[in-house]
Amino acid sequence: MIASQPTNKTTILLLISDHIMLSVTQEVLQSIGYLVLPTDNLGTAVDRLTESTPDLLIVRTYIANMPGHEAAKYLRSRCPGMRVLILGGILDDDRLEYPEALAGFEIFPKPYSAAQLLEKVKEVLATPK
Repeated sequence: MIASQPTNKTTILLLISDHIMLSVTQEVLQSIGYLVLPTDNLGTAVDRLTESTPDLLIVRTYIANMPGHEAAKYLRSRCPGMRVLILGGILDDDRLEYPEALAGFEIFPKPYSAAQLLEKVKEVLATPK
């Protein structure tokens, strides 16, 4: 069984260029009541920020030939209070090579289950802005 329902209408901006992963992740998050704004590119993500102020950005390590942390940095500059969770295969080498670029972002490496993802999302959302 997947984790319990969130207590409020938390909004999550989901930026994943792989359409299957985008769809599956959206379904998992919506299954417990999160309001999910799915997008597969940075331009659409920027447009979403004009419509809403998400509580959390979930982004893959790389999106459409762009590092996910660069997209996250740009989006957070437009929405400073938004928390960021980077999903995927960030290796220790990346953390050593890009410590400043990755500072302030939560990183959740693969593999993970739907239940583990939901627990990580709750954990990130519970941290102060």
